[in-house]
Amino acid sequence: MIFITAKFLVLPEHADAWPELSRSFIEATRAEPGCLWFDWSRSLDDPNEYVLVEAFRDGDAGGQHVRSEHFKNAQAELPRYLAETPKIVSQVVEQDGWSALGEMEVAPRG
Repeated sequence: MIFITAKFLVLPEHADAWPELSRSFIEATRAEPGCLWFDWSRSLDDPNEYVLVEAFRDGDAGGQHVRSEHFKNAQAELPRYLAETPKIVSQVVEQDGWSALGEMEVAPRG
């Protein structure tokens, strides 16, 4: 799987609106057959920073994503709301989903 984490520093005047500004891109990406997840979080330390955690089935799925019409639209539309070029970590990992964090195992409740 291709596992990607990216940080987006949004201009302060657009930070609260970022989820709506990026909504069509989010929905279209999540609908791609090779997308495993595409999840945004807002930083606890900087209210202008959003962190994207995404995964694609394999390199072919990742390639289809960056060649998609919605990706091209996002490239054209979203940078105007950003304070700087997003930062990214992208790696191929040998698994196909999330693993349990054994160091913080939670016993069954009830």
